[in-house]
Amino acid sequence: MRIDLNSDIGESFGPYSVGHDDAILDSVTSVNVACGFHAGDPSVMRRTVRKALARGVAIGAHPGFPDLQGFGRRAMAMSPAEVEDAVLYQVAALIGVAAAEGGRVTHVKAHGALYNMAVSDPSLAGAIASAVRALDPNLVLFGLPGSCLLAAGCAAGLRVAAEGFADRAYEADGSLTPRSRDGAVLHEPSVVLMRALDLVRAGRVEATDGSVLSLAIQTLCLHGDSIGAAELAAVLRRGLEAHGVRVAALVAA
Repeated sequence: MRIDLNSDIGESFGPYSVGHDDAILDSVTSVNVACGFHAGDPSVMRRTVRKALARGVAIGAHPGFPDLQGFGRRAMAMSPAEVEDAVLYQVAALIGVAAAEGGRVTHVKAHGALYNMAVSDPSLAGAIASAVRALDPNLVLFGLPGSCLLAAGCAAGLRVAAEGFADRAYEADGSLTPRSRDGAVLHEPSVVLMRALDLVRAGRVEATDGSVLSLAIQTLCLHGDSIGAAELAAVLRRGLEAHGVRVAALVAA
């Protein structure tokens, strides 16, 4: 058994510090770095890339809607063409930063509302995949199992990776429970670890209505801005390895 343990980081901005990036980097195998639209800025991006490279952690781009005030978690009425341009702009910026530091970007994971909307919107999913393909056809595109995003990635000739979430609740249709609902984000380490083990070893997760979903995943996400994220990352890494799971990036840094 093998799994990539990823986290969304680099989401600070100017004087505002978000998340526990340094500690999380000690536990995960890949990171999704904010590219300045929903969070992050050029200096934060560069520092985050340097820290990931120093630890041998694979670097991914985390493009989102241009929504600093809403942290990219609000739906926006952007056309597919606008989404394609915005994703291309953000991913290209991180590719340039990584190259300047002697590294490379290995994957792309859309952020927040853009990610969730592309789950069921073929036109948005296609726009994201088209931007990624235009920049580098070797990039891996992350998305929910069975989503339009993964289908669009495959149609574009990209390698795709189905992503599970250790710290999020699921709806019966396989979508993530909206953050506006109580219990959408999980914080108890033992609960998060058991959910991760079920996802990785058994390919299943219990939805909010009690039904059991079958989800085959290759990468497992932990949100870097969640309460206790650093502790959760360490618990997940130790717990997965203790149960015989090899924790490694999909593509070497």
